[in-house]
Amino acid sequence: MYTPQVTNHYENPRNVGTISDADGGATIGSPASGEMVKLTLKIVDDVIVAAKFRAFGCPTAIASASVLTELAIGTHISAAEITAVRLSDALGGLPEDKLRYAAAAENVLKNAIADFLSKQEV
Repeated sequence: MYTPQVTNHYENPRNVGTISDADGGATIGSPASGEMVKLTLKIVDDVIVAAKFRAFGCPTAIASASVLTELAIGTHISAAEITAVRLSDALGGLPEDKLRYAAAAENVLKNAIADFLSKQEV
């Protein structure tokens, strides 16, 4: 059912944890709902230099968050180009009923960047 990429990111997730001095962060969902992704970012000169996540949910949710961090690190905060479709492609393609996890990962990234930007306006 899962692609080798999903299995790899689920069994060996990358960038797990929380950045204590994060410049931006966001959470989508909650453990009570059965799905949650928390993302923290370290940003220098508008480039994401570190990204860490915590996730609760199925293998696809964890894999989507893991691959998100890999794609985000080293990119400009215009990383909103990291879409659910791009995440799905990086995971070898997700079934229709699992695309919501890639969409959640896309949204948590956008929200974490928005959090960073809101702090810059202060």
